[in-house]
Amino acid sequence: MSGRVGDLSPTQADILAEFRGRIQDVLPNLPAQHDHYLLRWLRARSFNVHKAEAMIRKHVEFRRQMNIDTIISDYQPPEVIEKYVSGGMCGYDREGSPIWYDVIGPLDPKGLLLSATKQDFLKTKIRHTEMLQRECRRQSEKLGKNIEAITLIYDCEGLGLKHVWKPAIETYGKILTMFEDNYPEGLKRVFLIKAPKMFPMAYNLIKHFLCEETRRKIIVLGGNWQDVLRQHIDPEQLPVVYGGKLTDPDGDPRCTTMIKYGGTVPRSYYVQDSVKVQYDTSVTISRGSVFQLECDVTAPCSQLRCQFASDGADIGFGVYRRTKEDSQKVTDMLQVLPSERYNAHLVPEDSWLTCPEPGVYVLCFDNSYSVLQSKKVSYKVEVLPPPPPLDGQTQDPHSRGDDRLQ
Repeated sequence: MSGRVGDLSPTQADILAEFRGRIQDVLPNLPAQHDHYLLRWLRARSFNVHKAEAMIRKHVEFRRQMNIDTIISDYQPPEVIEKYVSGGMCGYDREGSPIWYDVIGPLDPKGLLLSATKQDFLKTKIRHTEMLQRECRRQSEKLGKNIEAITLIYDCEGLGLKHVWKPAIETYGKILTMFEDNYPEGLKRVFLIKAPKMFPMAYNLIKHFLCEETRRKIIVLGGNWQDVLRQHIDPEQLPVVYGGKLTDPDGDPRCTTMIKYGGTVPRSYYVQDSVKVQYDTSVTISRGSVFQLECDVTAPCSQLRCQFASDGADIGFGVYRRTKEDSQKVTDMLQVLPSERYNAHLVPEDSWLTCPEPGVYVLCFDNSYSVLQSKKVSYKVEVLPPPPPLDGQTQDPHSRGDDRLQ
């Protein structure tokens, strides 16, 4: 059985009912509650109800941390991302699923990562994904059938060494992991077209971020790629440049009002060349070591701001809250922001965190993964009072506010 609505075995139907019962408390916080949606999580975990429950609960926290419910309307990507990140949604396949194009060649990874933070790229990709999910829901209503996955076309023409730059691969890996963890069964198929000889090397660098099911959906097309695309996409929904008949209203065969083609980022966007932060303190973190900084937050919903930059290489960063008065190991503290590596040697980080509870927050700069290199980190930390409530309303420290370092 496929594990989809209308094609469930008795065992699968029982697991679905059990799954729904287990997650009753978080169902209202999900974007959908119907069986089609819940089955996506079960299929992603081979109908292991315990693993699916853990996955969806983690997703609920992810939505809260990243303000997913309002990210389309409230988050505006930096201008450099809007102008120079290539790709876009254009047309629908023959089953009605939206099509997203990623155009690799014109992308300038180094210029982009010198001009915006990794968090900006992650939030932009989340925003794109949420827009595609919204389009799937619209198509479901329009066509009267469930549309839950997209077709993705990777145009690999021009793929070169600049695209396998280590910080770019790490950032792309982070985005792929985010997608795998939070949008299961969101891909119907992936077409790779115009792949150059170096494609296998590039693919080997990122394939470990993909689950086996996603890998099976990747189809590498040869010289007849236009014919294959037309088998899956009506020519009226396929841009002329990709072998179809679709153009922009002005006749542009590349459909540039829908698909962005990127380009080299001007140096005027480079953050390090234009932003000079006056840091309060610098510390050298030895190889294999961790530096912890304590901040006492006395009022709920206070704002914790941390600006930091590293010299020479990236640095890990995470935030935790003590749950006991005496000293604790990081592993025993409450994780507020998971530790991850930041390319703060390329783009200074300016991060904000809403602290829903008072307490001692521990900022952790992590160099434990580096066996050879010490890191100098310059930082400035501020604890700002809670913003005043709007229209005389009392602020709820547990509301769906921004709990994520931006």
